[in-house]
Amino acid sequence: MLSIQRLGVALAAAFTTSATLAQVVIIPDTALTPATSLYTNAFGTLMLTTDGGNANGVGDPSGRNDDGFRGPISFGYTLTNFFGQDYTQFFLNNNGNITFGAGLADFTPNGPQGATQPVIAPFFADVDTRGALSGLVYYDTSIPNETIITWDHVGYFGQHDDKLDTFQLVVRGPDYVVPAGEGQIGFFWTDMQWETGDASDGSGGFGGTPAAVGFGDGLNNGFVLQGSITDGISRVVDHEMIWFNINEAGVPVPVIPEPETYALMLAGLGLLSAVARRRRKG
Repeated sequence: MLSIQRLGVALAAAFTTSATLAQVVIIPDTALTPATSLYTNAFGTLMLTTDGGNANGVGDPSGRNDDGFRGPISFGYTLTNFFGQDYTQFFLNNNGNITFGAGLADFTPNGPQGATQPVIAPFFADVDTRGALSGLVYYDTSIPNETIITWDHVGYFGQHDDKLDTFQLVVRGPDYVVPAGEGQIGFFWTDMQWETGDASDGSGGFGGTPAAVGFGDGLNNGFVLQGSITDGISRVVDHEMIWFNINEAGVPVPVIPEPETYALMLAGLGLLSAVARRRRKG
């Protein structure tokens, strides 16, 4: 069986076969682990947006907004070798993700790989916290070598609060002592009741273009969860979790995936390699 390290090197090779041919590797749903809670219930600082789309609540002291973002925010450490780059700061985006280099107001995911800057997305969808019953977005950078971002019972566009999603992103620096079975980047989800905003052709939180989960390098290459941008993604991640490590090749690899996870990843890699070989011959 291919080791996690060798698998990561192979995935990185697939990403770099061409600067123009998009590579998308699938994270199988079987890599997820059932979870009864978030990583932590200590949420930290309320996100007050500083930029984003038009008339969306940017700068509102309540923190309620649609398509807003805040940044750059310092990690307090260096996130090393994420798709080959090091980052000391990030932008926190209301729509279920963080990015590097610039904020992201986009609300309809074409997959994390569709973002124009590197992105980590626990649930890239049209989050709208302006509804009275919606919760808000928080971030905590007070813990040495660890950053925690929480979307707490958030609603969806436009200003709907009849269904709410709760999810969390954990990012760790190189000096963090990672417990066994955990990793450098973690996605945690609890109650996930919607997956599409109205402006993404959704109705009642579903249909249209649903949420995407995963990573992108800003150059159309991505590493995304199997159910991304398909109906039912909210059910796939409901009360689940997953940890990743960034390997030497700069690729986020699930921590201790099940045997079937290897098989599906390798099958996807084989398809990508075949495409790359055909392109080189052409």
